[in-house]
Amino acid sequence: MQLIEHADSPRSIRLHERDNVVIVVNDQGVPAGTEFPDGLVTVEFIPQSHKVTLEDIPQGGQIIRYGQTIGYALQPIPRGSWVQEDQLRMPTAPPLDSLPLSTEVPEAQAPLEGFTFEGYRNADGTVGTRNILGITTTVQCVTGVLDHAVKRIKDELLPKYPHVDDVVALTHSYGCGVAITATDAYIPIRTVRNLARNPNLGGEALVISLGCEKLQAGQVMHDNDSSVDLSEPWLYRLQDASHGFTEMIEQIMELAETRLKKLDLRRRETVPAAQLILGMQCGGSDAFSGITANPALGYASDLLLRAGATVMFSEVTEVRDAIYLLTSRAENQEVARELVREMDWYDRYLAKGEADRSANTTPGNKKGGLSNIVEKSLGSIVKSGSSAINGVLGPGERFKGKGLIFCATPASDFVCGTLQLAAGMNLHVFTTGRGTPYGLAMAPVVKVSTRTELAQRWPDLIDIDAGRIATGRATIEELGWELFHFYLDVASGKKQTWAEQHKLHNDITLFNPAPIT
Repeated sequence: MQLIEHADSPRSIRLHERDNVVIVVNDQGVPAGTEFPDGLVTVEFIPQSHKVTLEDIPQGGQIIRYGQTIGYALQPIPRGSWVQEDQLRMPTAPPLDSLPLSTEVPEAQAPLEGFTFEGYRNADGTVGTRNILGITTTVQCVTGVLDHAVKRIKDELLPKYPHVDDVVALTHSYGCGVAITATDAYIPIRTVRNLARNPNLGGEALVISLGCEKLQAGQVMHDNDSSVDLSEPWLYRLQDASHGFTEMIEQIMELAETRLKKLDLRRRETVPAAQLILGMQCGGSDAFSGITANPALGYASDLLLRAGATVMFSEVTEVRDAIYLLTSRAENQEVARELVREMDWYDRYLAKGEADRSANTTPGNKKGGLSNIVEKSLGSIVKSGSSAINGVLGPGERFKGKGLIFCATPASDFVCGTLQLAAGMNLHVFTTGRGTPYGLAMAPVVKVSTRTELAQRWPDLIDIDAGRIATGRATIEELGWELFHFYLDVASGKKQTWAEQHKLHNDITLFNPAPIT
């Protein structure tokens, strides 16, 4: 990365020696006629985070960023020009039948030993970073009653159990009016089931059902499931109540208190950093995402993996155009083929809706300098660091094994977060360039800004300012280590993220590609 660091001069970043564009760093952009230290002169105003050409690009010529082609010029673009979305033809997606499979597997890096955090051990061997009572549902019909009950539990019961962090209702819109036996119905069903098994719930989740819905409680909890304690009553059906709403609330509160008593006996213990299960995600991305925040996450990911932890990255449409850079890093051909399988499934899913991966980019992404999904993907996959990819999870699956895992999810923030929780994530990190108050109730969310300007405007929402990389005040390595230590402090409960302090969280949002009846 080449960077002009002087705050009082035009500043730009070039990421790769092949790049024929640079990214403008200055907060307010640069006006026409601006001369950069290398002699480049702008021919028009260029906003912050947008691309300016380093050479004359002919019609049909390649626009190269990250050392990769992100588009072809639809018209001649003179040196010093602002490269905009409508000037580019997007490349076709890489064909899935000719990808490199496990051809450039990175060597394992030296182990990092001695790093720990304070967590809650669970009977199934997982570790929670928080001690939460989760109350899940089988159908949306019960949501109003459960919300009322949870409010009373928090007001009247939770203060009696100071070692329990929170009570969370795992409500969703699934369960009835759905094609429960359709081909892809397994995705929302296993997601609901695995959400109740998240390590931060300590194996004490309850189930509230209506009784007549299609998704029955037995599909959410199984008698032989070691990850959830079924030795105590764990299910309440509203249709069993003989004295109406009041009885429903009282009985839910009684069941909740039984579980709260058990959770309150738990204490944090020193555990190896290997017990951390980190989920990574982008939202409100901009052109700095792949320059500052995501590379820092990638460096921290490598550190966690060296310490034996599990790290998940996701968002199928945001890796699809860079998939050839991932299949080559798969630890073996089986893992590489699993990556291809998930890309193919999603290609076909989008095609059914007469859409493709280009539907991903938002107006905010484009305002932040991302011309198309190809450019966005190349910046997104940087979160995965430089380690070998060890496994692939389908949507709603629970994690297995250790290492760097691709958790196949849509790119939607809420759906991706939900599926990572179902996969077993106990800590979340979220990068943003445009800004979002995103949060999760079941796991702490570390918010990382790509730009210092955003961190300064939102000082009580952004936890880590990665924009310091773009202004030369920190290196990717320094930010990576800062994140690594911050993760362990948050996992230990020594620090709370801003989203936790404000109790900001998005709804559980299931991915249901099956028909609704």
